[in-house]
Amino acid sequence: MKKIGILFGQERSFPEAVIKRINDKAEKGITAEAVKIDKMFQNAPLDYAVIIDRISQDVPFYRASLKNAAITGTAVINNPFWWSADEKFFNNALAEQIGVPVPKTALIPSREHPSGTTAQSFSNLTMPLDWDAIFEYTGFPAYMKPFDGGGWRDVYKLHDKEDFFNKHSGTEQLVMLLQEEIIFEEYFRCYCIGGKHVRIMQYEPRNPHHLRYEVGKAPSSEKLLKTIEEYTLKLCNYLGYDFNTVEFAVRDGVPIAIDFCNPAPDADLKSVGQENFDWVVETTANYAIERAKAQKPNQDNLTWGKYVKSAAAGLPLVAKVAAKTKSVKPAVASKPKVKKAVTPKAKTTSAKK
Repeated sequence: MKKIGILFGQERSFPEAVIKRINDKAEKGITAEAVKIDKMFQNAPLDYAVIIDRISQDVPFYRASLKNAAITGTAVINNPFWWSADEKFFNNALAEQIGVPVPKTALIPSREHPSGTTAQSFSNLTMPLDWDAIFEYTGFPAYMKPFDGGGWRDVYKLHDKEDFFNKHSGTEQLVMLLQEEIIFEEYFRCYCIGGKHVRIMQYEPRNPHHLRYEVGKAPSSEKLLKTIEEYTLKLCNYLGYDFNTVEFAVRDGVPIAIDFCNPAPDADLKSVGQENFDWVVETTANYAIERAKAQKPNQDNLTWGKYVKSAAAGLPLVAKVAAKTKSVKPAVASKPKVKKAVTPKAKTTSAKK
């Protein structure tokens, strides 16, 4: 019997629904349950063919346990080794390399020295930094957020350089990103499961959490949606995520990837709504069963992205030189097959995570 386990924290609606859906399908030789850990010994398997990870980003014990499970043959969704290494500044650089538009973004050192370091630890860092060049690059208004953060924590909208220095003085040891503001006409959040299944959802990041998926207007064009799907698949396949969400702010017809490092994305029924919930539960259940059937004991069953595989093989990241973000042509709106869109007033991003 192959077991599919879900490792989760405080959430209930999504993991419980996925477990039920997998078991209701009654696939021969496959069952699902909440992960149970009563001891953890090195190189000892956890007795799960597949584990869907929803919480290890917040619990180091779980992250280490999943790496141990992976090396003994468990297919972990998502790859815990890559998830440990991934962060948003690198993701933006990768996106530019593969031709996906992203906001102009600068990396800012922590305001305070990391624990155990002194000023002597930073002899390679020119002080003061070339702040004028940094501010000219991103412009104002801009957003500041942790380079590896999530959950809307420590996110600031900044109006000028004085505002930046004032807010940055309170960020302590956090390494921050400074990112240009994107004025957008449309906004989308996309589930991507298995690097092949995409659910494009209209989204309003400025609404209260439980109303962000209730937009009430049709997308401007099907060509735009096709471009968003293409970018979503490209990003998730290069990063190597089995389960992720990607967010796009559409400016002048161009979908700009705002946030695409969400390997444990919100899937709660109350926030995403019934239709989106049903899709993500069904798709997750099917994909987990697929991975369980393909899983082979005592070998690597993880997903590794094109970035890692290209590097390991000594190959270029892309076959051709990727177009620079600024040269990417806007998606030209074709006559949509959906109902006529209502032209919205321009909104601004609430710089996610």
